[in-house]
Amino acid sequence: MTEIKLVFDEPKQRVKPPVHFADLEPDARKARAVELGIPGFRANQMAVHFFTHYSDETDTWSDIPKDLRETLAKEFVPKLITLVKSVTTDSGKTRKDLWRLHDGVLVESVLMRYSDRTTVCISSQAGCGMNCPFCATGQSGLTRNLTAGEITAQVVAAARICAAGELPGGETRLSNVVFMGMGEPMANYNAVMRSIRNITTPQPDGLGIGARSVTLSTVGLVNGIEKLCDEGIPVTLAVSLHTPDDELRDTLVPINSRWKVREVLAAADKYEAKTGRRYSIEYALIRDINDQAWRADLLGRLLRNRNAHVNLIPLNPTPGSKWTASRPEDEAEFVRVLEGYKVPVTVRDTRGREIDGACGQLAASEIISGDEKAK
Repeated sequence: MTEIKLVFDEPKQRVKPPVHFADLEPDARKARAVELGIPGFRANQMAVHFFTHYSDETDTWSDIPKDLRETLAKEFVPKLITLVKSVTTDSGKTRKDLWRLHDGVLVESVLMRYSDRTTVCISSQAGCGMNCPFCATGQSGLTRNLTAGEITAQVVAAARICAAGELPGGETRLSNVVFMGMGEPMANYNAVMRSIRNITTPQPDGLGIGARSVTLSTVGLVNGIEKLCDEGIPVTLAVSLHTPDDELRDTLVPINSRWKVREVLAAADKYEAKTGRRYSIEYALIRDINDQAWRADLLGRLLRNRNAHVNLIPLNPTPGSKWTASRPEDEAEFVRVLEGYKVPVTVRDTRGREIDGACGQLAASEIISGDEKAK
């Protein structure tokens, strides 16, 4: 068996991101303020501005003295993400944003407005080290982990867009957050958990989004799932399984060489038992690769006695890739087989195909564009 070393904390970087207010827990924010000779109550004011008013422009914080705002901007609210471009589809209800980080690294988030909710899909890493061959992000490799501040900033930006009425339909509230953008969240565990606490802590110390409205996706890092069991935050766990048999999964999801399908499901069962939360099985349907009826049958037998829901995802193909979405008739048969085992199953809405919807595509196209301009 190939030994795979997993990194759960920040890898070495050439330029360390600046410390942000959102990297710290509430008590640590106050302690840092006091260390800098700033009254602790200023931390509360910053929290109100950042998490309630979604503002990171300190020069507009009129309840704070002008001579202090510059210090706060430098020490607590450095600019972490800068918008490079936005592209939209679905009559503007799906918006994909490309962000440049302090060191020039590019990441993406996607904001989607539905009739009953508004969801943002965020990135936890720049690139990804899991090396899944059908994934646009996996093709780029891992550049670095994002900090909790950089992750949280994506959510705050989405909340600001919603509150400003920039999406069709006018002002709305950001209601759901999914960690399904660039990266493997469990491989950046500490920063992701700080971000989740920022998201779920009631205002003003956090964004006040319910834990049940936060989805944390993983390709199956069992030790990360086991740690999550003890966090006391009942987020929705989503396991990117993509096939029920180890032989194919070793190829599609290389981390399977470390943790096999049954081990991953056992960890998910442990999380369900601890939290009472049904988990999701993410399954990208790939034509003639993992969409056979016999694989649906095997998946159904694996899940029929588990508190799990299958989310089938028609693959969003990337340019030049041999991987593509399943035929409609194969997708329908896959659903029929799972339903025969009374396994709850839905087919995900394929939003974003027209705007390089697969994670990593927009960043990749921007990099290519920049390289072409440099020639």
